[in-house]
Amino acid sequence: MGSSAQLKRLKPLYQLVVNNILAIVAVPLAAAVVLKAAELGPAEILARLRALRPAHMFLAAFLPAAVAVLYLWLRPRAVYLVDYACFRTNPNCRVPFATFLEHSRVWPGFDERSVRFMTRLLERSGLGEETCLPYAQHYIPPSRDLESSRAEAELVIFSAIDDLLAKTGMSPQDIDILVVNCSLFAPTPSFTDMIMRRYKLREDVRNVHLAGMGCSAGLISVELARNLLQVAPRGAHALVVSTETITPNYYMGQERAMLLPNCLFRMGGAAALLSTSGANARFRLARVVRTLRGAADSAYRCVYQEEDERGNVGINLSKDLMNIAGDALRANITAMGPLVLPASEQLLFALSFMARKVLNKRIRPYIPDFRTAFEHFCIHAGGRAVIDELQRSLTLSDEQVEASRMTLHRFGNTSSSSLWYELAYIEAKGRMRRGDRVWMIGFGSGFKCNSAAWECIRPASNADGPWANCIHRYPVHIPDVLKH
Repeated sequence: MGSSAQLKRLKPLYQLVVNNILAIVAVPLAAAVVLKAAELGPAEILARLRALRPAHMFLAAFLPAAVAVLYLWLRPRAVYLVDYACFRTNPNCRVPFATFLEHSRVWPGFDERSVRFMTRLLERSGLGEETCLPYAQHYIPPSRDLESSRAEAELVIFSAIDDLLAKTGMSPQDIDILVVNCSLFAPTPSFTDMIMRRYKLREDVRNVHLAGMGCSAGLISVELARNLLQVAPRGAHALVVSTETITPNYYMGQERAMLLPNCLFRMGGAAALLSTSGANARFRLARVVRTLRGAADSAYRCVYQEEDERGNVGINLSKDLMNIAGDALRANITAMGPLVLPASEQLLFALSFMARKVLNKRIRPYIPDFRTAFEHFCIHAGGRAVIDELQRSLTLSDEQVEASRMTLHRFGNTSSSSLWYELAYIEAKGRMRRGDRVWMIGFGSGFKCNSAAWECIRPASNADGPWANCIHRYPVHIPDVLKH
């Protein structure tokens, strides 16, 4: 116990030395050069320079300049988040637990066993009483027709885009790239066509609608927009819209593995404006890392849309979902770590890895402390178990996962847009500072774990957003899960 406490006290000193090793080495070298120059004197230095051949002088000046110009020419353009906006739910869409369960009992497609099962799921879910479902889901039986589905999509998407354009002062004519992701509802014409028609975007806008990519599709859209911005004119703008349409995807059967999405998923969406121009930008996109495990059958089928024995379509969530998510997370952080962790954490991880390989595989691997690389964490609010697992795996504090838990409580699982609600929570709490780093982590079908790192350039000047009317009530206490 004493040795462990001593190591903890020594770790800050170790981090200071290793993370600043270049400065520690460079300062004595620079001092030695200055002392040597002072010893030789100006006349001796000039004499030695004149003795050099002209070719050597040219190479000494030209090569560094050429390398610098080539690097500046070939390096990827920086991509910035100008601003973002989240769909603000309407109180008349609210679905308290009692209402949800009452509607479930009235619908003859559910038996009493299914209702009891959903009751237990809701009690353990971490959701609150203010989550919202679209208007069509308030009918008995719920409406799942095409018209109602389009109505939900238009309400969510247009509301988020309207708020974003108002915040940024952008004209729709200034948008050069449009990327939309919605996994389970892909009508014809597509969502991008729907947006172009509503806002009268230019005819040459590059547009993509991503479907079937799961809850982590928001970060896939960000990466796609970043890549398209690399080949667009400098200063171009990309509009990224992330949502999931609930209306056509309500499961009406009795399979337990397919009832969970009914209890967790709620309406929501977000719009973000990216650009290669840093003017008025609020965040800089530092990294995007994607991990796909779909080559394994178990990972491919762990979140699977299918029909039950009675022909009811729903999403089947495998019992192995958390284990598969854990494997995907480990692969993702292994790829992300070298890109964002300070040298001290990378060295400890490398030494631990070599010790396990050479000495004893039973030695516990060193888990890098990502709190040294990020001030804020936005973990996909996919469910209580997902947040618990990531908190444990990354050794995060309760405050560091607060944004995820409160987003799940207030808005439910809003699929790919949940990360933006979490970022909005952190800003509404006034915790974001200039220079702070944010790590977004999302999970999705396939199976995928995607993450993005952002650096704050300019924090929000006010708390206007999806949390504006309720942030004073958060955080709230979420009772522990009852053991049965």
